[in-house]
Amino acid sequence: MEEKKDTIEEKEVKEEAKEPSKQNKKAEKKAEKALKEKEEELGKALKEKAELEEKLAAEKNDYLKLMAEFETFRRRSTEEKMALVGSAAADTIKGLLPVLDDCERAMAMLAESSDEAAKEGTALIYNKLMAYLKTRGLEVIEAKGAKFDTDFHEAVAQFPVPEEEKKGLVFDVVQTGYLLSGKVLRYAKVVVGV
Repeated sequence: MEEKKDTIEEKEVKEEAKEPSKQNKKAEKKAEKALKEKEEELGKALKEKAELEEKLAAEKNDYLKLMAEFETFRRRSTEEKMALVGSAAADTIKGLLPVLDDCERAMAMLAESSDEAAKEGTALIYNKLMAYLKTRGLEVIEAKGAKFDTDFHEAVAQFPVPEEEKKGLVFDVVQTGYLLSGKVLRYAKVVVGV
């Protein structure tokens, strides 16, 4: 009987030993299933993160492009305003050039006169007007005795000169030329020695 008891007990022990292994297998399967679920969730989360990072990079790129376009627009607008103001100033100053020419002619005629008050008055007006225009960027093109340059001079006549070194030089200035901020406002009309 003892043998039977041992066998029954052995069977029970064996069954109990089998049960934990079944339980272990079930627990392992559950753990594997949970691990797979977590891996899938992690994969989804990583995929979402990558998508969000791509969207963020695209939005940042769009923002940078928009800012660059705005800066270009602002710079261009400022340049256009400056050009408009500059052209308005150039037109105004260009309208005053005949007055300067008249003052120069009057001073040349008064140089031979004995009327000192007229000389001083005309010179005063000319000097004040010229000083104001110089503050606005007006410069006289010095032409007499200079080499003829088509960038600054306009030849209205040629004059024969006996000296070889005076050929190609400006012999006389018929109308004074002016630069405004380094750009030609009016070409100097000159007589060139040939």
